[in-house]
Amino acid sequence: MTLRWEAFLDQVKERGEYNSRSEADRAARVVLALLGAHLVGEVRAQLAARLPEAFALILLNPLQSAEPLTPERFVRATTAWIEGATEATAAWDVSAVLSTVADAADDELLQQILLQLPAGYDLLFGRPQIH
Repeated sequence: MTLRWEAFLDQVKERGEYNSRSEADRAARVVLALLGAHLVGEVRAQLAARLPEAFALILLNPLQSAEPLTPERFVRATTAWIEGATEATAAWDVSAVLSTVADAADDELLQQILLQLPAGYDLLFGRPQIH
């Protein structure tokens, strides 16, 4: 089931403790654009199908990434794209957005997403894996 735009943003806003939907929207757009560069094929399409259309399009037309970013570099890249962000606030942004994405995906899809990402993203999605 696809989340409505407002419902998705309200979850991000609550988790990120943002003052407005526009702050949550900015974080969601940056994080999803970076995430989309790391996902390929059916996994990316399946995740996009569960997101509100505006965010699905961002995921499907991502920023280009020359190589998969480690979780730390993903947060650093987010910092660079969000005006006035620090690594601490960017980590918060990433966590707020990706935990909402994890809720939109089911466990099976989330496992497939994590298989396409470097180790450590389970924590960013708020779903620590038992190793």
